[in-house]
Amino acid sequence: MASPELAGDPDDPLAGHPGALRPLTGDLVSAVLAARGRSVGPTPDGDLVGLFDDNMIWFLRVGGDGELLQIRTMVDPTFGIERVPDLYAFCNSWNHDRLWPKAFVHVDDDGRARVYGEVITDLERGVTPHQLDQLLDCGISTGCQLAVAVRRLPGAVPS
Repeated sequence: MASPELAGDPDDPLAGHPGALRPLTGDLVSAVLAARGRSVGPTPDGDLVGLFDDNMIWFLRVGGDGELLQIRTMVDPTFGIERVPDLYAFCNSWNHDRLWPKAFVHVDDDGRARVYGEVITDLERGVTPHQLDQLLDCGISTGCQLAVAVRRLPGAVPS
């Protein structure tokens, strides 16, 4: 990502000194992703979501002041409920061997199992656009790596 200008439109979340810490906002996340040519849109709840390599990835601000960045990947294939023990074993192995993303299993209301990945970072003190770019890239790229591995598992059914 190119460094933002030192001056510019005061409403531009990327304007200002590139080393200055800024509070984590949805506008900042959107601007950093847009600078990389990636598009996201708001959910009805105001969260940001985008499609990356056929995986839905949410960019959530959680915590009392929205200071925690959570990048959550919903991996595309689903599995029958009988595959849950195998998915647990896969996630345990993944989490043992890799730092990011944390992988976990979720069973939907319709009885289909799915693997999710997430990267969470505390940005209470703020973040520069360059730091945020690196965090977003990490969340997206490792989430997509997880998806590639999950698609290879037996019993995967594309959504």
